[in-house]
Amino acid sequence: MGVDLIFKIAGIGIITAVLHSILKEFGKEEMAHLITLAGVAVCLLMVIGLLADLFERIRVIFQLH
Repeated sequence: MGVDLIFKIAGIGIITAVLHSILKEFGKEEMAHLITLAGVAVCLLMVIGLLADLFERIRVIFQLH
């Protein structure tokens, strides 16, 4: 779960960086910024899912209601 997620986020980051560079070279800076924002949003959603799971496990461990 942990290492897998790190590789997924790294892959998304690399793809986003390459697309950003390509679009910036062609003068499509607005589209490049949107691609970067989409990459950040996808990674953030992945991390939010893990944080929700972490808080649920903490709640179960400490028997909080």
